[in-house]
Amino acid sequence: MDIAGARRSPAGLLAAWGLTRLLLLLFVLKVYVFPGPDVTSDVSVIYQGWYDVLRTGTFPQDDVTWQYPPAAALAILSPALLPFLPYATAFFVLAFLADLVVLSLLLYAGLRPGRSLRGAWVWVVGVPLLGPTVYARYDVMVTAVAVAALLAGARRPRVMGALVGFGAMLKVWPVLLLVAARRRGVWMSAAVTAAGLAALFAVTMPGSFAFLTFQADRGTEVESLGALVFHVARQYGWDGQVLLNYGSVEFLGPWVNVVSTAALALTGIAFGWLLLWRLVATRFAAHTAADAAFVAVLLFTTTSRVISPQYMVWLIGLAAVCLCFRASRMTVPALLVLVASFVTVLEFPVYFANVVASDRLGVTLLFLRNGLLVAATVLAAVRLWRATVSAPVEDPEPAQPAQATEEASEPSVSS
Repeated sequence: MDIAGARRSPAGLLAAWGLTRLLLLLFVLKVYVFPGPDVTSDVSVIYQGWYDVLRTGTFPQDDVTWQYPPAAALAILSPALLPFLPYATAFFVLAFLADLVVLSLLLYAGLRPGRSLRGAWVWVVGVPLLGPTVYARYDVMVTAVAVAALLAGARRPRVMGALVGFGAMLKVWPVLLLVAARRRGVWMSAAVTAAGLAALFAVTMPGSFAFLTFQADRGTEVESLGALVFHVARQYGWDGQVLLNYGSVEFLGPWVNVVSTAALALTGIAFGWLLLWRLVATRFAAHTAADAAFVAVLLFTTTSRVISPQYMVWLIGLAAVCLCFRASRMTVPALLVLVASFVTVLEFPVYFANVVASDRLGVTLLFLRNGLLVAATVLAAVRLWRATVSAPVEDPEPAQPAQATEEASEPSVSS
């Protein structure tokens, strides 16, 4: 990569981002109608309903669809920052700005010596593959916090910890970013931030942790890996139902509890593997924290009882951070996630009726999307293990000429 090319590429990248994000805004503002069910109703109906309750100083304790940590209230209340706009429009604008923040962070990181703009391109290409759902959920805001945390980790570990603690109180999963953290300051900062926010909300707003009960009662959502059992079983006379339950479309009926328990067991196995990896890993490079976080979130997403379309935003964001580092080995898993994102927009919202009906098209899309996620997860985990645990392969070539070659080529990249 020559320096002239590095300077030219951000222009095309920014143009691609601007055009695709304009299109997303036109879809969520309903200038153009995106195929399938209206994905913006979550904002205009559910989020706005929560907003009205949260403004009174309490959480929606009697609403089982509220399944988020207490700091999520900040995201739901954030449209108040733009009081001159209707609630839904203000939310879409803020989601757009969060998207821009992620792009800015990835550009800043990618233009540094020894880094790459591949990560920024993953974000620019990946987000629109999910369609307008990205701007109609608050997950893009959480992803912005996670991306900032990972990119801050190398130089500002305490900032990373604070951002991880804040992100975990927004939507739990950012706590997985700590899987490769070795500095005590990161863990202490994360714990203090999370504990402080938890205490603040517990004291000031009733119902801060009601979400724990609601989350535990969830079943098997129709898009999850375990749901494939019932999609196939319906072809052979399984007499269960597909109903809106706890805020998502889930399978209810015989054996659902068994499959849900199996999913939890898989998540437990994933946690055990991560713990084992952390205990035996010996080689940590600058990109290891991002690679490990990507693997961890892949593991927990793929084995979850629920794989909502917006979860893919997390994976795109973490894949983008990985590919900011030239030495990262997550290129192929990242590409698999991008393909899975495109299939995701087909299964929701475009052909979601087919998914709910468990017809041939719907089941095929789910097998393809979930198969891609499984492949990305396994491949990413194997590559992380080989890079950090397995004995490095001895280079038959003398070390000195290779180093000299690398040093000789470095000025053409960074000058």
